[in-house]
Amino acid sequence: MSRDNILRVVITVAAIAMSLFILITSISLPLVAMCQRAVVLMLSLFIIFLMCPYKKKEGARITIFDILLAIAGIVIGAYILIDYENLVNRMGVPNKADLIMGGMAILLVLEATRRAIGWPLPIVTSLFLLYNYFGHYIPGTFGHRGYDLVRIINQMYMTTEGIFGVPLGVVVSIVFLFVLFGSFLERSGGGNFFINFAMSIAGRSRGGPAKIAVIGSGLMGTISGSSIANAVTVGSFTIPLMKRVGYRPEFAAAVEANASTGGQIMPPIMGAGAFIMAEFTQIPYIKIIAAAAIPAILYYFSIYMNVHFEACRAGLEGLPPEEVPKMKEVLKDGWIYIFPIAALVVILILGYSPARAAYASIALLILASMLKASTRMGFADILDALRNAALNAYGVVAACACAGMIVGSVSMTGLGIKFSNVIGAIAGDKIILGLLMTMVASLVLGMALPTTANYIVQASIAAPALVALGLPVLTCHLFVFYFGVFADITPPVALAAYAAAGIAKANPLISGLLAARNVTVAYLIPYLFVFYPALLGKAPVFDVIFTAISAAIAIVAFSAAFSGYLYCRCKGWERIVLVVMGAMLLFPEKITSLIGGALLLLFYIWQRHKYKAVIKEEVGKSVSE
Repeated sequence: MSRDNILRVVITVAAIAMSLFILITSISLPLVAMCQRAVVLMLSLFIIFLMCPYKKKEGARITIFDILLAIAGIVIGAYILIDYENLVNRMGVPNKADLIMGGMAILLVLEATRRAIGWPLPIVTSLFLLYNYFGHYIPGTFGHRGYDLVRIINQMYMTTEGIFGVPLGVVVSIVFLFVLFGSFLERSGGGNFFINFAMSIAGRSRGGPAKIAVIGSGLMGTISGSSIANAVTVGSFTIPLMKRVGYRPEFAAAVEANASTGGQIMPPIMGAGAFIMAEFTQIPYIKIIAAAAIPAILYYFSIYMNVHFEACRAGLEGLPPEEVPKMKEVLKDGWIYIFPIAALVVILILGYSPARAAYASIALLILASMLKASTRMGFADILDALRNAALNAYGVVAACACAGMIVGSVSMTGLGIKFSNVIGAIAGDKIILGLLMTMVASLVLGMALPTTANYIVQASIAAPALVALGLPVLTCHLFVFYFGVFADITPPVALAAYAAAGIAKANPLISGLLAARNVTVAYLIPYLFVFYPALLGKAPVFDVIFTAISAAIAIVAFSAAFSGYLYCRCKGWERIVLVVMGAMLLFPEKITSLIGGALLLLFYIWQRHKYKAVIKEEVGKSVSE
């Protein structure tokens, strides 16, 4: 057996072992939290160092140095398992071996994170660690007494307020189970079902492929929780279709990036960030996804309307009828996938934990897949799903272990309170100023950090500042989470758009700019739910429905204005009028919203009449000639 084959077998065994360990310890054989997290981290480090060479270049191979680092990753986790009870007793007064292991753990996590997701997060984490040590040299508000290496290593390695903190704990106990659910769903053919389902709904409509991307990526994104992975997976199918019917490559990439990014804010599975939000805020996950439902629907509605108006303006058609599967046939072939997802939602509504809901959904999916020969998973398929789940999750594990050190640093230094005081001093009683500052911070951090890590940092520093301004806890956390997600489609570093541009063979920067333009309206949504709590369901039912409908109609007006098309092409002044009517629909007074809606309807009727009159005149001229 060749060296590469041996390496492949070792990685596969470690990945399957990691998935099985989490499955077993999450429900049936619970371990002490720190021990469970230590095992998952050591297996993740082992896999990363064997899969990701030191130098990220084509043809790079694993060296003896990488193998030694992989073994070191096992050692720092095994040390906690073997000596856990004594370690707890020594907490606060670590011995020399503890300090060596702790120092190794910090360096290994930083390096593994660099290899898995790149330089930015390790650099940010290193700055926080340096801030812990050199804080006494910093003057003013952000200065502190400073901590020596013993205290820093103790905090980061020997407690659950560092590497083994809440972020890693949520990934191990909850997030990984949903990654596993997505892996089983994909292995059994669920991905094809989502694409075919989206095609049957929107394939024949104007600009059909782009609408397929919106619907299909939204469905897939709720399961995958990764905008970049979603863009690459679904985009490999939808982007060529969009180009075929006439969309520019850059626009096709932008639409796929928009739709893929939205998966992280679409219930029932909103990626790792939402589960960490439940832990940070101590708000039940079911309440978080209930609050997030209307804003997520509005986000996708804004993309859909933008795509529709762009298709109308460019005169694009849908797919030929013979290429579009019939809804009846799609449901007949893929009905088994509906039950596990429905069960997931029902179990959450009944009040069970997300971990139990994921566990039950995985079991139901495996059983349901056995009902049809085309979806039936054999032993090899199950092992492959277990392997793929671990390989899809190791980057999240490393990122959350790294981000845990940031949370630990904020806890040690009181940085969160200091930041809240600064925001409060600058914003005063002007909430909008505090929101704008937090938005900029979320977008800037999101350009460098993955969504989950970005949210962890913002939840530790920025969200408390907004809470101090008098806003509800959940509203604040959703606000920073949304803009952390939107960073994936915000230039100059719009990672989801760049990934989609690679498939579309398009200019990455233009794709990123178009992605941001497509969701210009969506950037308003977080502000809307701050000032209109009804969008989060925090109002009487009538107010919730009225506000949601008003916001949806406002999105139509804004999308038409930005696209330059409603029933027909709009002139400059018509676009301005559409913006004004959209703004009226967002006014808190219901009468203003009703007037705005009525004016928009009259404007649509007027445009339709004008368009038909022009067509009639042109037909008359052609006949007379």
